[in-house]
Amino acid sequence: MVTETISNEVVVTPTRIMQTGFAFWSSKVLLSAVNLQLFTLLAQGSKTAEAIKSELKLQERGLTDFLDALVAMNFLHREGNGASAKYCNTLESDAFLDKNKSCYLGGMLEMANNRLYPFWNNLEEALQTGQPQNEVKNGNKPIFETLYEDENKLKEFVAAMGGIQTPNFIAFARQFNFADYDTHCDIGGAGADLSIQIAKHHPSMHSISWDLPQVAPIATRNIEQHEVQDRIAVQSGSFFTDEFPKADVITMGNILHDWNLEQKKMLIQKAYNALPKGGAFVVIENVIDDERKENAFGLLMSLNMLIETRGGFDYTAADFISWTKEAGFAHVDIMHLAGPASALIAYK
Repeated sequence: MVTETISNEVVVTPTRIMQTGFAFWSSKVLLSAVNLQLFTLLAQGSKTAEAIKSELKLQERGLTDFLDALVAMNFLHREGNGASAKYCNTLESDAFLDKNKSCYLGGMLEMANNRLYPFWNNLEEALQTGQPQNEVKNGNKPIFETLYEDENKLKEFVAAMGGIQTPNFIAFARQFNFADYDTHCDIGGAGADLSIQIAKHHPSMHSISWDLPQVAPIATRNIEQHEVQDRIAVQSGSFFTDEFPKADVITMGNILHDWNLEQKKMLIQKAYNALPKGGAFVVIENVIDDERKENAFGLLMSLNMLIETRGGFDYTAADFISWTKEAGFAHVDIMHLAGPASALIAYK
């Protein structure tokens, strides 16, 4: 590999450039494995390449390269060599990529493979035009209108969002001090996943999961499955046309970043109006660090909003503090959750 010595102590190589430039290779291998339900199959037990080929209806050519690439990427283990070698899940892939487990995160990866992967091919055009590159580009309806009109797509989307947010929702439910509060409302509550975690960790809290009417059956089923229907109510409304339900704590999980600045400020103001004095407004997002140098995932998520929406973008804590101060909030706390996500908590 070409190297250039800058001084006696610093050597510059193109290794990271090449790894990043070809990262789509490894990404597509993982996404394809999820879409093929390989990890769900191997959750049943280790299997040979021949058995995998038969059960997933694959071709022999490329199969061992595919499986061994997943071994090299530490998503599979391989026992032995050659035709008798057996493949099995790693602890990580078994925990989070088996579709039959409640902590399955593959829903978001399925959506990344089926929707986002081709759209991101047009990032240059998005940067040049400032316009979304998803279904809207071809004259179709915006993503949320499309999703809410198709029951199967809506179920897939809600499951994907709930799966990827579960670690953050659990962390928030454990860390936030609910001692001074009795009621909670999750705006854009989708499958009620955040309300469910709060109910599980704080039996005295009563929650409302609030979203459009099409989501209500999904939320109701999830709530009943977790047996917390005595503490969570499902209510319907639109945060563009309706006022928010009154509550001591109002939350939004990956909601605020979907909208432009004017809409963000409108949602923040509605939250302020619905809270009592001392109430808390919480957003859970991949908050970009104030220097915009460290949270690469938050910045990439903001680019995803460029691809997916007409005006959405992710933001820093400093941005949020400015907007909430303008709305009348007194101060903001920052709580780190899981991975690149944080909770920003504005107090009235």
